[in-house]
Amino acid sequence: MDDTEDSNTNKKCTRSFRSNGNTQNYRFQNQFLHHSNRINGFGHGFSYQNKYPALLPLPPSIPLQMAVAPTFPQYHNYGSKTHLQKPLWKQNNHPLPTSSESQVQVFSVAQARTDFHPQSWLPSDENDKRVMDAKPKPLTVARRPDSGGIEGKVITLLANHFLVQFDPSQRIFHYDVDIAPHPSKEISRIIKKKLVEDNSALLSGALPVYDGRRTIYSPIEFQDDRLELYISLPISSGKPLEAIKSEEKSHQLKLFRINIKLVSKFDGKELSNYLRKGGEDCSPLPQEYIHALDVVLRENPTEKCVAAGRSFYSNSMGGGKEIGGGAIALRGFFQSLRPTKQGLALNVDFSVTAFHESIGVIPYLQKRLNFMHNLCQKKARGLTSEEKKEVEKALKNIRIFVCHRETVQRYRVCSLTEENTENLWFPDRDGKSLKLVDYFKNHYNYDIQYRNLPCLQISRRKPCYLPMELCVICEGQKYLGKLSDDQTAKILKMGCQKPRVRKAIIGQVMEGPVGPTSGNQGRGFKLQVSREMTRLTGRILQPPKLKLGNSGHIRNLTPSRHDRQWNLLDSHVFEGTRVARWALISFGGTSDQKSDIPKFINQLSLRCEQLGIFLHKNPVVNLQFEPMHVLGNVKLLESKLRKIHKAAYNNLQLLICVMERKHKGYADLKRIAETNIGIISQCCLYPNLGKSSSQFLANLALKINAKVGGCTVALYNSLPSQLPRLFRQDDPVIFMGADVTHPHPLDDSSPSVTAVVGSVNWPAANKYVSRMRSQTHREEIIQDLGAMVGEILDDFYEELSQLPKRIIFFRDGVSETQFYKVLQEELQEIHRACSRFPGYKPPITFAVVQKRHHTRLFPNEPEPTSPWNDENIPPGTVVDTVITHPREFDFYLCSHWGVKGTSRPIHYHVLWDENHFTSDELQKLVYNLCYTFVRCTKPISLVPPAYYAHLAAYRGRLYLDRSDSSVLRSSTISRLPPQKAMPLPKLTENIRKLMFYC
Repeated sequence: MDDTEDSNTNKKCTRSFRSNGNTQNYRFQNQFLHHSNRINGFGHGFSYQNKYPALLPLPPSIPLQMAVAPTFPQYHNYGSKTHLQKPLWKQNNHPLPTSSESQVQVFSVAQARTDFHPQSWLPSDENDKRVMDAKPKPLTVARRPDSGGIEGKVITLLANHFLVQFDPSQRIFHYDVDIAPHPSKEISRIIKKKLVEDNSALLSGALPVYDGRRTIYSPIEFQDDRLELYISLPISSGKPLEAIKSEEKSHQLKLFRINIKLVSKFDGKELSNYLRKGGEDCSPLPQEYIHALDVVLRENPTEKCVAAGRSFYSNSMGGGKEIGGGAIALRGFFQSLRPTKQGLALNVDFSVTAFHESIGVIPYLQKRLNFMHNLCQKKARGLTSEEKKEVEKALKNIRIFVCHRETVQRYRVCSLTEENTENLWFPDRDGKSLKLVDYFKNHYNYDIQYRNLPCLQISRRKPCYLPMELCVICEGQKYLGKLSDDQTAKILKMGCQKPRVRKAIIGQVMEGPVGPTSGNQGRGFKLQVSREMTRLTGRILQPPKLKLGNSGHIRNLTPSRHDRQWNLLDSHVFEGTRVARWALISFGGTSDQKSDIPKFINQLSLRCEQLGIFLHKNPVVNLQFEPMHVLGNVKLLESKLRKIHKAAYNNLQLLICVMERKHKGYADLKRIAETNIGIISQCCLYPNLGKSSSQFLANLALKINAKVGGCTVALYNSLPSQLPRLFRQDDPVIFMGADVTHPHPLDDSSPSVTAVVGSVNWPAANKYVSRMRSQTHREEIIQDLGAMVGEILDDFYEELSQLPKRIIFFRDGVSETQFYKVLQEELQEIHRACSRFPGYKPPITFAVVQKRHHTRLFPNEPEPTSPWNDENIPPGTVVDTVITHPREFDFYLCSHWGVKGTSRPIHYHVLWDENHFTSDELQKLVYNLCYTFVRCTKPISLVPPAYYAHLAAYRGRLYLDRSDSSVLRSSTISRLPPQKAMPLPKLTENIRKLMFYC
């Protein structure tokens, strides 16, 4: 990465400096304001006049080095497990039942088994060695088994997909472009624009599009297959201070050499055939043509907006809104081309994200870091070592520009100087040392105010210093740090729009001046994008009948409300538990809040009793009241928890923890309780205790009941009775879920955490055990999947004395680009886990669950009497036509009622299906399972196995978090390769089979 970025022509990253009421007094404010008057919003021109020389010498660019990924850890050997009891099948050597299904599509089960073999638990004879050395055959993603489901009441809908018509015969010419010296993305686009303007004849009069990197697509072939052109732009020289003798030399024309080479020619006939034939053949999706059309539709938004991922943000969509901490939220839109049943479609959605506020570095730090506010007012005290780390973390890799001269040269912050500004010296060209504060006084007639603060270091190799008070945050930089709860709430509020409003915003984007249809590029490529949302029909599935308790008797209930919620006012949970031995510990709180604890205990016990849960009215240990700082001291916290456990004779069922506020020590508390001691804990906050609402108490009771082994609800009509073709009462089925959670974007060293859960009761299928692992940083493929699945199968066998006859596996968090890799590698791991049981070959269904997509469904002209008039689509709405994949087995299901904003349906995409589900069967199964979640009395948006896996992965992430600074890992960006993942601590024996993560 270069230490500086040329940006005289940059249109996105600069903005006028605003002091925002701070007391700084700039001697050169007039010059800066003159400069800023020419820089407004995201796109305006700059003057290249420079009155002042460059501040310090800039080193040559440093090429990025690609880090080599470490090798993956070996799979765990199942024979080494000591924390699991020996399964009965091992004790008695009973043969295992095999699948009752013998026919499979594409590949037979027997064929599939030859492709997948374990590495660590098979005997090492010659036959097994040959089998293990065999390479897996390529897999085929499951095809749609029918023309779609038919169950449910029909509903007319609109989807935010816009049909794209293209001419299959239109040829596209792909050119590779190489620019030297390598410029920033912004300069690259300016070079491309000037290239087209100045060389129309050589380019055959074409209006090509550019991806900002190395690719140009043109609808017309250029005059030659190879072109070498030169473009000169006025760019700040960046020469050393002492080398510039006059103002007139501060700018020069910088020459760029552009080599253009024809790479390929292609048309849209393959894509047209793919979309038209659907599932008739196995031809792959022509990604190159779709990518080219995607670049065409992104060309105009890229020029007029700030691009972040696949979204674009602009002040023209309502302006930025401060969300605190030096961040602003900008409105924008997401766009992506998708192959669907109706043809090629452009998915457009409303989007909101956080950016760094474009203000001076000092005011920015005052907003982001509390200690900077008082420090900057006094100006006398410097930064402590801890404060300096926080400042460096906040500014690392942020782009800034200076306000003491008119150049708009951008710099990227590398670090802070070791010495304060007062004590900084630097050598001139003759080797003479100059004091920084004297230099600014002599050359700029400016007295540096904050002399006790360090300077910004903008070079990794040599001293290049910039005083903080003369630096401004460039505009248009996405905020990559972890947002606070308050910031997140404000972002969500901005993005939380009712369906009618969201639909109107999307319509404005499609008609507006910065949207995907606003440019002229589409005409040259013969593209036509509809301005109307896609009209389609969906179906509303009927809710299942539920099984609840009633003083020891079973009661059935069908959720009949329009939001499909039910209550427990006159019912009990299906399976209530008895909590006789429990304790309570308090952290912080006022005297009045602490005095409410006895009342809270009484109310919670009474609410539990009303729900059919027994919670003894008195704890077995005296109430413990501790100050908040105990949560920040790991050793002291563990000592306190062990003392309570010992006082309860090491037989404590539950520990209720009441906290004054949210605290990072929550992670330590969970880790210590569940891995060191063996206690189930339930945390809550004093402010919620003060409300004493019935709903809060009921939610707390349901979570406690689930954690200690109970369950809230079950399906009245069991799954075998609902799906008799596939499920049988005596042939248990396991539902599994898997997820991976990654550290936040600025953390490049912490491991990723994976979790797998599996149901262990049949036919209720509402109790799940979990396994968690850490793995290589940001690795999406679950590396230890085989070991975790094998251990869960052991648990299943211990509970039911037989292995599951079918495996239904839901994988969360996978993008479409990773589908094939996940299928190839993770399905192999599941087969390996099964192969350790002799003769065990259950049919497997592997489905990906996607919740972070941008497809939204809106009611189309709802009836005036409809309960969801001008609201969200009703729970149970399923769509498997028009906007789904042309040939593969996928569907959208909105299983919940959207209370705020616009409902997001979940996208289920089946990658492998040896169980041969029909569309109706799988959709009904998933929807019914959504009613069995243990924490609430309503259907949830996500199928429970995937939801539980997400919760378990988050709990594993907490185990790695530490409030003790001595074991904190660096969260700043570095160039070191990811280190080997720190293993997660093991759960205690009495915890591991419970749903402690709920």
